[in-house]
Amino acid sequence: MFKNFFYIFFLITPTTLLGNEPKDWQLGFQKSASKSMSDIVWFHDYMLLPIITAITAFVLFLLLYVCVRYRASRNKIASTTSHNTIIEVIWTLVPCLILIVMAVPSFKVLYSQDEIPKADVTIKAIGYQWYWGYEYPDENIIFDSYMIADKDLKENQPRLLTVDNEVYVPVNKVVKVMITANDVLHAWALPSFGVKRDAVPGRINETWFKAERTGTFYGQCSELCGIKHAFMPITVNVVTEDEYNKWLEEAKVKFAKDEIKNNIKIVKKIKDLR
Repeated sequence: MFKNFFYIFFLITPTTLLGNEPKDWQLGFQKSASKSMSDIVWFHDYMLLPIITAITAFVLFLLLYVCVRYRASRNKIASTTSHNTIIEVIWTLVPCLILIVMAVPSFKVLYSQDEIPKADVTIKAIGYQWYWGYEYPDENIIFDSYMIADKDLKENQPRLLTVDNEVYVPVNKVVKVMITANDVLHAWALPSFGVKRDAVPGRINETWFKAERTGTFYGQCSELCGIKHAFMPITVNVVTEDEYNKWLEEAKVKFAKDEIKNNIKIVKKIKDLR
């Protein structure tokens, strides 16, 4: 009995109590970590859900009323009414008004996601079958990110979400993400940031986020991309600026892009020849 009680409790518990990854018996969104996601959660919880609930309750009431009021035992002779002009006008105009009310905040959220402010950090995410590759173009950093197998997981590392090389970004900074793919369609998605963009071969899509708190956030490829689609996790560590700068120093050595180094050497040789 107590077990069932706790299951029901967690089902109705607000999403703000949930962590940065999917939870058992979770109902709703993950806890937001950016303004974009907070806007999405507000729109869902305080705009869509009340409207959906009201419409569902109203339609249920009408069905029950019709079943009782116009049952065969009470109406020996069936009504021959074919239409009602006033009702038809109402059921056309009311849905239109509801859609207009929903559209205003919806467009506002969509525009805020589409309009990318000046970036403090730029990351390029490349989808492969079946892992993610990352570049920090301004920092000469490039690395691949593979999922860690179950047998290699350490304590408290989530299954199917942990990777060997994680993305690091500073807190309260605008991060622009350029997303593409090398083979088939993928999708780079981070629920806590309200971010989801398709990765299309030969094309670069852009999105952005500004993390409002530190922590480790998880996402996954959200476009069916083949047999190992479920094994393309995304892990982003949001850290303080000092911790980010420290990671940058280490990453510039560990993940230095050899191609850029070689190009620099070639340019230097050309200058020397001149």
